[in-house]
Amino acid sequence: QVQLQESGPGLVKPSQTLSLTCTVSGGSITTSNYNRYAWSWIRQFPGKGLEWMGVIDYDGNTYYSPSLKSRTSISKDTSKNQFSLQLTSVTPEDTAVYYCTRAPRLGASHNYWGQGTQVTVSS
Repeated sequence: QVQLQESGPGLVKPSQTLSLTCTVSGGSITTSNYNRYAWSWIRQFPGKGLEWMGVIDYDGNTYYSPSLKSRTSISKDTSKNQFSLQLTSVTPEDTAVYYCTRAPRLGASHNYWGQGTQVTVSS
């Protein structure tokens, strides 16, 4: 059973960089002939819907939400079976629950989710 677990600071100061890591267990983040997984970050604002932030695909290509592209970076570390999110120049409006997810391929539904981690941006 694949499991994803987000980790990182729960409190970030305005103008700083938010850094989160997703550790994958029960499955490999490494590309093979049998998988073309897409690894995403999604966030949920208080009382609101979900916002897709970006994805890194099986080849390491990255795609970002246009509204966040200038501030977002996603990378993966196959040696640690992890992928990460960096969001620069955060403001209180970036306060949300952040989820990491896996989809079977780009454009497919996210069928595995982490439990989510609350990140608050405040001085």
